[in-house]
Amino acid sequence: MSGMVRCDVESGVAWVRIDNPPRFNAMSRSMWRDLRQVFESLSQQASLVAVVVVGEGGHFCAGGDISEYPSFRFEQAQLRSFHEDEVWGGLQAVLECDIPVIAAIRGNCMGAGVEIASACDVRLATEGAKFGAPIARLGFPMAPREAQLVGRAVGDLTAREMLLCAAVLTATEMKERGFLNRVVPEDDLGHDVERLLKGMSQLSPLAARRNKQTLRALAAGAPMEALLARAYDYASHPEHREGVAAFMEKRPPVFR
Repeated sequence: MSGMVRCDVESGVAWVRIDNPPRFNAMSRSMWRDLRQVFESLSQQASLVAVVVVGEGGHFCAGGDISEYPSFRFEQAQLRSFHEDEVWGGLQAVLECDIPVIAAIRGNCMGAGVEIASACDVRLATEGAKFGAPIARLGFPMAPREAQLVGRAVGDLTAREMLLCAAVLTATEMKERGFLNRVVPEDDLGHDVERLLKGMSQLSPLAARRNKQTLRALAAGAPMEALLARAYDYASHPEHREGVAAFMEKRPPVFR
């Protein structure tokens, strides 16, 4: 059994579950393909409030499934295809999802786990979570696209410490370095996620999607002129009208 990434939708929230507990939810090749398929499918669902990425059992994701590595890592074309098609295909699908994506992290968040979390918009973790990318111990570097993603999310100094020193950092350290939005006691993670989702359910899906599109384009270096070309075409959108009307009428907006 090589594990799976599966998805359940409940009350407008998609729960994406990294499911490979015998290997601390390490990502197999098929799981990377699952991740891509799940997020490409979710991107078509306009009614969703948010996506929450979690690991089954006590860990988020302990990295890649090393048991598969001898079958493909020692041949250049296969190695390139793994990273550029399978791994980056999954991460890019997360990045291109216009629905807000929350990472709820327990236990080990290593290598592939840090990469998946880096592709999410909001990151919560328990006090006992651990973070790192000690792949230099396995004799290989982080692929360029993945290193760029992680470097932007964790910061250059932390990325260098993880990759060059094989550092494993605590949740508190990662919060101090700007990677995590919140660190909570083990028993509080579920409650904090639910509180966050409750608040997000009152917000405009249009605004969330447009903000994600703008932030993604800015991060990619898109020229401002290209963004301005369609920046205000939401003017007559029903959600825009409802939000302003609700404020004027001193009532909660109803976007859905």
